[in-house]
Amino acid sequence: MLEQHALAQPRARNTLSVSLAHDQTEIREAQRLRYKVFAEEMGAQLISRASGIDQDEFDAVCDHLIVRDTHSGEVVGTYRILPPERAAQIGGYYSEQEFDFTRLTYLKPGMVEIGRSCVHSDYRGGAVITLLWSGLADYLRLRDYDYLIGCASVSMSDGGNMAASLYRKLKNEVLSPVEWRVLPRTALPLDRLRDDMPVLTPPLIKAYLRVGAYICGEPAWDAEFNCADFMMLLSVKEMNQHYARHFMNKA
Repeated sequence: MLEQHALAQPRARNTLSVSLAHDQTEIREAQRLRYKVFAEEMGAQLISRASGIDQDEFDAVCDHLIVRDTHSGEVVGTYRILPPERAAQIGGYYSEQEFDFTRLTYLKPGMVEIGRSCVHSDYRGGAVITLLWSGLADYLRLRDYDYLIGCASVSMSDGGNMAASLYRKLKNEVLSPVEWRVLPRTALPLDRLRDDMPVLTPPLIKAYLRVGAYICGEPAWDAEFNCADFMMLLSVKEMNQHYARHFMNKA
């Protein structure tokens, strides 16, 4: 799924708050934001397109982290969180639709998945992403989970060359140990794409890497969102403590 990275004018942090959605009304607000960003802005072909919300079967069993502008009352950022006991309940993780998790099977009892991240176009100055990550850090700390996984996405609007170039850069720097590798079910055709383009690491992937996450192998092509998804995995025990303190102190 597609994550949003473009920068816009920052908003003051003291007008923003982060929390888990408390009820179905707040979940609907997050789903409307997801629709606005994914369908209206990015052109994703969502199954729920006619409804004006982005919704699937995983929403009912997930926790929904939201950032709200307390001045306007609007939800301006969101992250969806799937804890392991509820992943087992629904039959697996969302990302297993894109990747073969065979090598991660032994991690699943303590593995939390995050996804469906998006930020309103007027709030992409960094404060919302920081608050979302502080909320995630607090969620992990309070529930004592061991691993965090999630897809970080790169647009395929250029045909995939930027994604291929980013993979070449990252695999030489932050590729996971072999026992944490996943296999894409629909692989990006790396052998037919340029991998020598100058590329900047997107802010969301940077956020993962700063706390010590790895990429777990080659990216998958997500046709629904027309993006390349990089599977990220973080060992909570090995989290970069400097950034862990930074995020947790802001929760």
